[in-house]
Amino acid sequence: MTSPEAQAVSGGVRLAEADRARVQKRTLAVVVASQILGGAGLAAGVTVGALLAQQMLGSDGLAGLPTALFTLGSALTAYLVGRFSQLWGRRFGLGLGFAAGGLGAVGVVVAAVLSNLPLLFVALFVYGAGTATNLQARYAGTDLARPQQRGTAISIAMVSTTVGAVAGPNLVEPLGRLAVGFGIPALTGPFMLAGLAYLAAGVVLFALLRPDPLLFARRLEAQNTTPSDDSTVDRSIAVGERSAPETSVPKPGVGAYVGATIMVLTQISMVAIMTMTPVHMRDHHHGLSEVGLVIGIHIAAMFLPSLITGILVDRVGRTQMAIAAGITLLLAGVAGAFAPSDSLGWLILSLALLGLGWNFGLISGTALVVDGTVPANRARTQGNIDVLIALAGAGGGVMSGVVMAAAGYSTLALAGVVLSLLFIPVLFWARRGR
Repeated sequence: MTSPEAQAVSGGVRLAEADRARVQKRTLAVVVASQILGGAGLAAGVTVGALLAQQMLGSDGLAGLPTALFTLGSALTAYLVGRFSQLWGRRFGLGLGFAAGGLGAVGVVVAAVLSNLPLLFVALFVYGAGTATNLQARYAGTDLARPQQRGTAISIAMVSTTVGAVAGPNLVEPLGRLAVGFGIPALTGPFMLAGLAYLAAGVVLFALLRPDPLLFARRLEAQNTTPSDDSTVDRSIAVGERSAPETSVPKPGVGAYVGATIMVLTQISMVAIMTMTPVHMRDHHHGLSEVGLVIGIHIAAMFLPSLITGILVDRVGRTQMAIAAGITLLLAGVAGAFAPSDSLGWLILSLALLGLGWNFGLISGTALVVDGTVPANRARTQGNIDVLIALAGAGGGVMSGVVMAAAGYSTLALAGVVLSLLFIPVLFWARRGR
């Protein structure tokens, strides 16, 4: 016969699970709202950042500098958001990151109005905080998700970005006219939208993300785990802690490192090609509306398939979807390298495949990272990994301008093919690790 103590414990576990489901549902709703706003903010730098730099610097070779700057800014922010979230929860870390991104976007507008290059560089660096925070928000949706639902939770957060991210590039011309109406450069229009969107996303998260999902997950883990519980040993081994003292924070498992590597390779390939596509199109007499269309479709491919991708990651497997990411990026590079310069259709195909490959790689890699961590080390590990992703993007952004100026857009696209082939040894490492 079950003892009263055991019945009390069982009832507490059932109550905890009911609370988990309720808080997870609310968390996803808040994350969805913030991601819609955040998507509108990140589209500005992607669409017109290189064009604004080209206009102010008068050089194609440095057109990749804005992407490098706001990507470097996102690297620092990813680290800080991860640390702040680990200490004080997702609500504080994400809210502060979006607020910084909004202030950076406002700074870009002011720098363009004043034709002040040093201020532009500083503002682009700060603007990168919004990009990092927008990506970090995907983790908030996984803190309370069950293991078999993590891919789907990531995808819900990401697909929400599509609304704002696709609308942003296609509003380039109307926003440009609005900016001209205010007597400021047309290319600052998207950054005006970014400032408003990022600040609003920060307010939504800070005000509504209650209870905090990461802090709540920690409380659940502490409640459901005792020092003598065998599951504690199993969980420690799963995340790589085999001989560490009980008081130490467990180290991430092999899966977290594999997921990080997949996302880094994906980011380099995507950023390098995406950054220089608007410049390549303008050099071949494509209009701003066509640039907005190509980048809009690219961003849609980055985020819109997320719901399907998340389900596939949960049901087919993380590794299998990482393989699909490598193949898709390879096809994107080939299409971009051999596309006629005046063919809008081929450019759309190349950038759509590029976005889709990034989507596959990011969701499968993120799921691997979440699987390889526990609440005690999760936010810090995720922040550190997103630093690597951001630095990889910064390197891709800087080198993209140099490679294109020296060897052309086709060579840049073929470099993406080479990077996609590096997925093979990484995934072989993943199999050996398991």
